[in-house]
Amino acid sequence: MKLSSSLMYAGNPRDAADQVQALERAGLDSIWVAEAYGFDSPTLMGYLAAKTETIEIGSAILNIYSRTPGALLQTAAGLDNVSGGRAILGLGASGPQVIEGFHGLPYAAPLGRTREVIDIIRRGMKREPLSSDGYFKIPLTKENGGVTGLGKPLKILTHPERSAVPIYIASLGAKNVQMTAEIADGWFPHLYIPEHAGKAWAEPLANGTAKRSADLGPLEVVAGALCAIGEGPETKALLDFARPLVALYVGGMGARDKNFYNQLFCEYGYEAEAKHIQDLYLDGKKKEAEAAVPLEVLELMNLVGPEGYVKERIAAFRESGVTNLQIMPASEDAPALVSRMKELINA
Repeated sequence: MKLSSSLMYAGNPRDAADQVQALERAGLDSIWVAEAYGFDSPTLMGYLAAKTETIEIGSAILNIYSRTPGALLQTAAGLDNVSGGRAILGLGASGPQVIEGFHGLPYAAPLGRTREVIDIIRRGMKREPLSSDGYFKIPLTKENGGVTGLGKPLKILTHPERSAVPIYIASLGAKNVQMTAEIADGWFPHLYIPEHAGKAWAEPLANGTAKRSADLGPLEVVAGALCAIGEGPETKALLDFARPLVALYVGGMGARDKNFYNQLFCEYGYEAEAKHIQDLYLDGKKKEAEAAVPLEVLELMNLVGPEGYVKERIAAFRESGVTNLQIMPASEDAPALVSRMKELINA
C-alpha cells in the first residue's frame, strides 16, 4: 500500500507545495494536486516537479471538458518530462456547477467523453496522429465543422518521457465506476467508507473488471481522509475538522435532486441523515448541517485516534481494496506523522 496526500484548494498552494519536500523525505509516495475552480493543477504540478525527486505527482482532478484531448495530452507529456516520469493524470467529469457555471460549457455525455479522451491521450502518448470521430472531431474538416479545410491528423511534436502515463478517474456513480474499472489505471472514490464501499460499488467494479484489458494491470484505488494519532480526547476532537467537508459535499455540492455525494450516502445506508444534512445546508444552515454529520461516519471515513485504532483503520482500507492510502495530516509535524504512517502500513 502506498501513502499519499493532497494540496488543499484554499490558502496559498505555493506554501503548501514547499512542504512537500519534507513529506517526500518522510516517505510520502504520491502527492495529488486539486483544481476545481481554483489555481490550475498543471502549474503547481510543474512547480512540485522542480522541487522534488522521487514522489509521484498527480492531478486530482483535471476535468474532461475545459481542455481539449490534445491539450490534456500535452499536459500529461509535459509533466511527465519535467518530473522525470513521475506524472499521474487524474481525470474526471467534475460537476455541472463547475463546468457550466465556471467554464461556460455544456455538461453533456460525461461517460462517453471520458472514455474518448482517455483513448485519444493513450494513442497520443505513443505518438500516433490524433484522430477521433465521436464526441470529438479530430481533425476538423469542412464536412464535420471545420472552417478552413486545412486540418490534418498530427502527432505530438516532442517525444514523451514514457509511452504511457497512468490515468486515474474520479468517479462515484455505478456506470462511471464500471467504466473506470474497465479502462483506467486507477480510481479516486470520494468520501470513501471501507465498510460500506461494497454496497455502492461492488457490482459495477466487478462488471468493469470483467471487461478490463489484459494490457492493464490491477486497478489502483486511492482513498482516505483526515489522519491523526493520539490517545486523548483532543485527538478525537480533530474529527470535527472533517465535518465542513462532508456537509459541503453531501449537503451543498449540487442541486437537491442532483447531488452525486448525497446519493452515495444513501447507498451507504444513511438515507435519513443525507436528507437532513442537505435540507439544512440548502436552507443556509451550514453549521447545523455540519453538526448533523454522524460521528460514526467521521470515525469510519477518517484515520483519527490511538495508534492501535489507526492500525485497524489502515487494515480496513486495505481489505476493502485501497492500494494508495490518501491522508490529510492533522498534525503540527506532518512529516513525522507521514513517517509513522509509513511504518504502520509496512508493519
